[in-house]
Amino acid sequence: MSLAGIGDIIRNAPAGVGAFNVVQLEHAEAIVAGAEAAGTPVVLQISENCVRYHGALAPIAAASLAVARAAAVPVAVHLDHATDRALVEEAIELGVGSVMFDASALSDEENMALTAEVAAHCHAHGLWVEAELGEVGGKDGVHAPGARTRPHEAVDYVARTGVDALAVAVGSSHAMTTRDAVLDLELISALRAAVPVPLVLHGSSGVPDETLRAAVRHGMKKINIATHLNRTFTGTIRDHLTADARVVDSRVYLSAARTAVATEVTRLLGVLN
Repeated sequence: MSLAGIGDIIRNAPAGVGAFNVVQLEHAEAIVAGAEAAGTPVVLQISENCVRYHGALAPIAAASLAVARAAAVPVAVHLDHATDRALVEEAIELGVGSVMFDASALSDEENMALTAEVAAHCHAHGLWVEAELGEVGGKDGVHAPGARTRPHEAVDYVARTGVDALAVAVGSSHAMTTRDAVLDLELISALRAAVPVPLVLHGSSGVPDETLRAAVRHGMKKINIATHLNRTFTGTIRDHLTADARVVDSRVYLSAARTAVATEVTRLLGVLN
């Protein structure tokens, strides 16, 4: 139990693995509480944007690692969408067990060359590495649900970079606040048949439950969810403060938000499994 390697979690998972983004300590606590209620392993993800918010990786990584170590289920701590190699180095030093290195803004050749370097370095230090060929929709405000990963390009990318998992574009989009994304399930099946490493679905907040289930059935393994939980967290706080304007103790409304997120994590893990 407790702190685990993401590779072990994915290899042992009979269905989909939930990977949820941490913004602050309450998120980490809620995600783990939800996973414990579900009796299911989980991944705590810390994005580069989250690091910027806190001003450094160390505080939020230390908090997430502490929550993971105390958990009653296996919990992995993962650095998500890292574009800065110095941040990857810091993650290694802090004991974070896996990294999603994001060179997708570069040309394909530059992406592959840089990702191969980072993957080799991370592997030498025992880290599991995820990467992305091209750009999944929704980054930098660009809503691009039409982006698609071609199977032959995905196979070549994995062979040339040596990554342990691949994020693919199949119709989802980052930062969606509505759950109406339409996934290309036939493409997921084709990618699963061709690509020798686990497939990762980014932008899963915009995917309805029934489609998430179908995506897992067709071959998606790691399912990243961030915005949806942020909506749950923020909406609960908004409702709580609207209902009682006298509340000034942040523990009151943050506790309510933490409970709401834990409940939703339990539900989503049930969807994925």
